Amino acid sequence: MLNVLFVAIGVLLLTSGGEALIRGALAAANRMSVSPLLSGLLIVGFGTSAPELVVSIDAALNERPDMAIGNVVGSNIGNILLILGICTLITPLAVKPLVLRRDGVTVVAASILFLILVGGDALVRSDAAMFLLALLVYLIWAYWTERSGEAPSAQLHRAEGQELTSLPRTVLWIIMAIVSGLVLLIAGSQVLLMGAVGIAETLGVSEAVIGLTLVAVGTSLPELSISVIAAFRRHADVAIGNVLGSNIFNLLGILGVSALLQPLPVHERIIKFDQWIMLGTSLILLLFLYTGSRLSRLEGGLLLLGYGVYVSLSFTVFGV
Repeated sequence: MLNVLFVAIGVLLLTSGGEALIRGALAAANRMSVSPLLSGLLIVGFGTSAPELVVSIDAALNERPDMAIGNVVGSNIGNILLILGICTLITPLAVKPLVLRRDGVTVVAASILFLILVGGDALVRSDAAMFLLALLVYLIWAYWTERSGEAPSAQLHRAEGQELTSLPRTVLWIIMAIVSGLVLLIAGSQVLLMGAVGIAETLGVSEAVIGLTLVAVGTSLPELSISVIAAFRRHADVAIGNVLGSNIFNLLGILGVSALLQPLPVHERIIKFDQWIMLGTSLILLLFLYTGSRLSRLEGGLLLLGYGVYVSLSFTVFGV
C-alpha cells in the first residue's frame, strides 16, 4: 500500500508540475510575442511530455533502463489506445487527412527508426544522436511548412496553444509557475520511480512491465487532460494532434536525451512484443488519418478494449 501511495503522490506531483510548466511557458511566450504557431508546436505539443522526459532521464541516470524505455514505449501505446479511445467516447473524432498527415507519417517513421536502432539490444549514444537529429529535422520541417500560418496544421498548432486558459499574467507569477513546475516534476519522478520499483518487486514482475503500464499511464496524464479538454470542445484535430506531437517527442526527444546520458539496454519483451504493438497502433492511426474516416465511438471502444488486452497480456504472458 505504501508503494501504491508513492505512485499516486508521484503522479499527482508530475501532473501538477507539467501543468504549471506548460502554463508558465505559454505565458512567457505570449509576453515575448512568440508566435502562437511555435507555442502550440513546441510548448503544448512537447510540453505535455515533460513528465515522461523527467522520469526517463531520472531512470536512465539511476541505471533503470527498463523504466526509461518502458515509460516511452508504453506512453506511445497508451496515447493512441487509451487517450484517443477515451476522447472518441466523449465525441466522435472526424479526422482531416491534410491537417495531420505529416505528423502521422512522422510517428510511424519514428517507430520504425526505434525498431531499427534497438536491433542491437541496446540504445547507445550514436543511436541517441540519430534520434535527436531526426527530431531537429522534424521541427525544421514542421516550422517551414507552417511558417505562412495558412496551412491547416498551422491552424491546429495555434489552436493547441489556446486550449489552456487562465495563464499567469505577471512576470513574478510566470517565473513561479515555471520554477515550481520543474521542482514538482523532479520530485514527482523520484517518488513515482520509488513506488513503481517497489510494486514491481512486490508483484514479482519486471520493471519493464511497470514502466510500460503504470508509469506510462501516470506520466501521460497531461496529454490526457489536454486531449479531453479538446474533445469536450469538439476540437478533434487538437486532440489527435496533441497525441501525435507527444508520441514524436517521446521517441525522438526523450529516448534521444536519455540514451545520450546513459546507454540503455533494451528488455527482451520490448523487442519481442511491445515495439510491435507500438508500431501497429501507429499504423492504425495513420490509416484513419489517410482515409479521412470518422473515428466513431465504436472504434474508440475498440481502442480501449485493445488497451485492456495489452495490459492484461503485459501482466500475464509477458510479465517476466
